[in-house]
Amino acid sequence: MSNAPLQNSPPPLAVAGIPTVVAATPTQVAVRKPSAVYGFIAAGIAACGAVTITNPAEVIKTRLQLQGELVRQAPGTARIYTNFGQAFVHIAKYEGIRGLQRGLGCAYMYQILMNGTRLGLYDPIKHSIHSLFKTDPGTNNSFVNIVAGGTGGLLSAALASPLFLIKTRLQSYSSHEASRVGHQHYYKHTFDGLRHVFKTEGVRGLYRGVDASMMRTGVGSSVQLPLYDVVKQNMIRVGGLENGALCHALSSLVSGFFLALAMNPFDIIATRMYNQAPDPVTGRGGMLYKSPIDCALKTVRTEGVKALYKGFTAHYLRIG
Repeated sequence: MSNAPLQNSPPPLAVAGIPTVVAATPTQVAVRKPSAVYGFIAAGIAACGAVTITNPAEVIKTRLQLQGELVRQAPGTARIYTNFGQAFVHIAKYEGIRGLQRGLGCAYMYQILMNGTRLGLYDPIKHSIHSLFKTDPGTNNSFVNIVAGGTGGLLSAALASPLFLIKTRLQSYSSHEASRVGHQHYYKHTFDGLRHVFKTEGVRGLYRGVDASMMRTGVGSSVQLPLYDVVKQNMIRVGGLENGALCHALSSLVSGFFLALAMNPFDIIATRMYNQAPDPVTGRGGMLYKSPIDCALKTVRTEGVKALYKGFTAHYLRIG
């Protein structure tokens, strides 16, 4: 009996979710361009599943980053939140599960739009860059990966910025006085927040802080996605793991730590830019910061360099 494969049988890698490789010549293969639509859907669904678990960490991170904003605190000064564990217990005690999951609906919409775009475009952008420079799409090119990740991050951040604005304000708001840090914006829900900002500040208000968000997500994506690729491939090649759930989980935990190191200062700046109160005289613009650079300089001058890593543990737990 012949050992030749059946003509209509699917390529062995197709069933594993790996892009199908079609033989072109005995020495050359052609990789089909990944679908941005399927990537958007898959990334959005995955992100929503993850954010259901990680939203409490996001709430804690946001409040830790806003605590002591532009205040030079003496050593030993009492703080509402001292660390991730204490913050979790404190919010649960005074605000319950609703407090820990504050802004969850907005977080779903933000994740679908931001991560759906960012992750969904990653492979198509990589493929387009390889096609432009006539390089092999099957090879792991770090430069191409960084450019693709950064480009997708910038586009997604610009698109999802209004939702990030409302999400940050919903998560920083506390219904209990003992838990309040930063400026308090009260919105009934996501659409109430969008309507309020648009009514009082216009479209410009909805996109306040978009430059900080683009820096945050651009840096994060240019580090996260390429690094995840490298770590995953080494888990398979060196660690002997199969390309499955365990491999993906471990790769996320390792790459997530280095991502948090690179991204946390930009995350602090974005959080503070978004949450600041509008100018009390004009009702427009930010009362505290004129730009991301202004925010970074004021934060470091007043609170020290360590302030750029406030909420790091919560940030890593969310990303990892």
